[in-house]
Amino acid sequence: MRKHNLLFALAALVLATLVGPRASAQSLNVDIVGGVKTATPIAVVPFAQDGGAPLPTDIAEVMRNDFNRSGKFRALAKSEIVEFPSKGSDIHFATWKLLKQDYITVGHISDAGSGLVRVDYELWDVNKQQSLLSQSMTAPVGDLRGVAHQIADQIYEKITGVRGAFWTRIAYITAVGLGNHTTYSLIVADSDGYNPQVVARSRESLLSPTWSPDGKKIAYVSFESGNSNIYVQDITTGARQLVEAHRKGINGAPAWSPDGTKLAVSLSYVGNPEIFVLDLATHKETRLTNNLAIDTEPKWSPDGQSIYFTSDRSGRPQIYKMPATGGAPERVTFQGQYNAEANISYDGKQIAMVQGNGNVYRIAVMDNSLGGQVRFLSPGPIDESPSFAPNASMLLYAATEGPRGVLYATSADGMVRQRLVLADGDVREPAWGPFRQR
Repeated sequence: MRKHNLLFALAALVLATLVGPRASAQSLNVDIVGGVKTATPIAVVPFAQDGGAPLPTDIAEVMRNDFNRSGKFRALAKSEIVEFPSKGSDIHFATWKLLKQDYITVGHISDAGSGLVRVDYELWDVNKQQSLLSQSMTAPVGDLRGVAHQIADQIYEKITGVRGAFWTRIAYITAVGLGNHTTYSLIVADSDGYNPQVVARSRESLLSPTWSPDGKKIAYVSFESGNSNIYVQDITTGARQLVEAHRKGINGAPAWSPDGTKLAVSLSYVGNPEIFVLDLATHKETRLTNNLAIDTEPKWSPDGQSIYFTSDRSGRPQIYKMPATGGAPERVTFQGQYNAEANISYDGKQIAMVQGNGNVYRIAVMDNSLGGQVRFLSPGPIDESPSFAPNASMLLYAATEGPRGVLYATSADGMVRQRLVLADGDVREPAWGPFRQR
């Protein structure tokens, strides 16, 4: 596996050019694969517009795509919408019952002046003919995709009781070019892959992006100095801090503590990769593991009390857990020849991982609330870097398809997958960001 060759045998590399966080990036091509017949049917009627020039974003279309990729909903295709109400009093419920829709969303957009628009929307229960939501938002014309994601989040939460995660961001690494002419970029984009922005760009490898809990910073690994170094970068200002670089060898796999004050990392200056915790304010480091094996890929539990990590101390890579203050590790995974890259859901109940059997590596989720039951979310043969959405309703991962690296966002049941592909390069190392402040 490409990533684990790097993690378990990092080599030295050179030079970087940082760019401002607002620099545009090549967009990903997006398509949705699969569907769930049992998903809840919902109609999102095109929003009416009160005059003015055509808007750059079709809010209803963005919402339909959000619902479809969640796996929880099945949005009625625009071509099958036969009536176009813009407020609740215009809805003919008999029509939508014939179309077998459980819910319907209607809305209209009006000019609010100074480059702003007002978006009014309503959510109705078709069978009960009951209003569930009636709200309005004001936003710049250029931010209508964000408005659409926020409305979809509100509807998702109203129906499911779980906070929606469409209005979130993802980070990933792209590699464009061949050999010595490859350029690596750290990109931040909307959760559906739109609006990509370059955070950092380098002629040498970038690895392991991870979001701070407040969503304002990203820690990552860069090889620009000829060694693997850990940086923390503010994605708004572009300012960055060199966190761990004064020692040769592996300085990698950063993971933020839930309170944002520490990073768990893997450092090899002691002879082999071990897990350390770095206090970002005091720069004090605390060693947690002491073993002849390779210990890497730390991840904090949501309560900050434990750290999960990958170790080959049993002969093959498996996932272990230990107290965040240090102590005896306990093995967590036993199914599969190979388990690595743990990612923990917000409630601590699920652990996503790469599970390998033979030469096939797939994304698996172990559900502790179901007695450690394991389910597979990807087909393989070389899948890696799982990252839960902040509400655990979806999961990002990287896949190798022929010579190329692509991303997939999959629903929690694995039935719906959204494929994100770079037109002329690789995309890899995805990390799903936290909830944004409403």
